[in-house]
Amino acid sequence: MTIFLIALAASAATFIGGFFALKFSDRLHLALGFSAGAVAGVALFDLLPEAMELGAQYHDAATVALFVALGFFGYLILDRLILLHTHDEHSEAVPRGFFGALTLSTHSFIDGIAIGIAFQASTLVGLVVTVAVLTHDFSDGINTVNLILRDGGPESRKAAFKWLLVDAAAPALGILSTLFFQIQESAIGLVLAVFTGTFLYLSASDLIPESHHRHPRALTTFMTLFGALVIYTVVHLV
Repeated sequence: MTIFLIALAASAATFIGGFFALKFSDRLHLALGFSAGAVAGVALFDLLPEAMELGAQYHDAATVALFVALGFFGYLILDRLILLHTHDEHSEAVPRGFFGALTLSTHSFIDGIAIGIAFQASTLVGLVVTVAVLTHDFSDGINTVNLILRDGGPESRKAAFKWLLVDAAAPALGILSTLFFQIQESAIGLVLAVFTGTFLYLSASDLIPESHHRHPRALTTFMTLFGALVIYTVVHLV
């Protein structure tokens, strides 16, 4: 019963974060600034340390770093391939937003798996991981909506809400999936390393430049730093 309640809580946290982003879309540049810092913060303060810690048990540091690079440059290549098949600014918005939201939703699914695996280790470990993931899921909801809304267009809000539903369902599905299989711990570190690189690319290439575009740079810069600080604080508190 506990695992099902946590699955519902993870979905709710994601949905609340995304609803917040939809409700205050008129201040999107501030939310984008916060999201940029939060995405980079999750990569640097949470995913990377976990990837190094778990990966060190099975792989050397160079291998973990290689998978971080694969995530970063792999997403760069995917991003460039998308741009090669688009011909104007509006047409490129859909696939870029699509793959960004898909990446964040996949990360939410992995977050759910992390909770399930943590509870397989012990109840205490599971509860600690749950606190961290619930906070991340709130941020993921905001980030998912922002990646779609940032490109504008009359259908962007509808698309953002649909992706929010996908992202909200992802952590719950990840948690429930661990009831049916045991994931190999040797692979988790490398998977997290790939997502570290992907998140760094999303923050540096998409969210930070867009948050600064035609908006007060001092305030958006502050929001970016604040987003990173929030994630750093949460990670070190739990």
